[in-house]
Amino acid sequence: MSHTVIEDLTGVLEIPTDGTLSKVLYKDAQIRVVGFAFDAGQELTEHTAAVPAILQVVSGRFKVTLGDDETVLGPQGWVHMDAHLQHAVEALEPSILLLTLLR
Repeated sequence: MSHTVIEDLTGVLEIPTDGTLSKVLYKDAQIRVVGFAFDAGQELTEHTAAVPAILQVVSGRFKVTLGDDETVLGPQGWVHMDAHLQHAVEALEPSILLLTLLR
């Protein structure tokens, strides 16, 4: 296949009540794209990734912790992280996030 199209990420990533949904949206030898849907207050606790990664907020707002720094990102927010950076995300409202892992 020469291309992948997702016309509406919010339709593919329905936000669960009191939970978090993760779904691999695309994967090849260079990248893996994972969509996350979070209800308000849901989080991914501090962890690292073995490869560089990009976070992109599709909808909602997140508190994002990157090492010792903390920021709030809304729609269109974007972060690049080096491999092995300690990070965490918490949804401040029902929210959707894309994670791109760069191999």
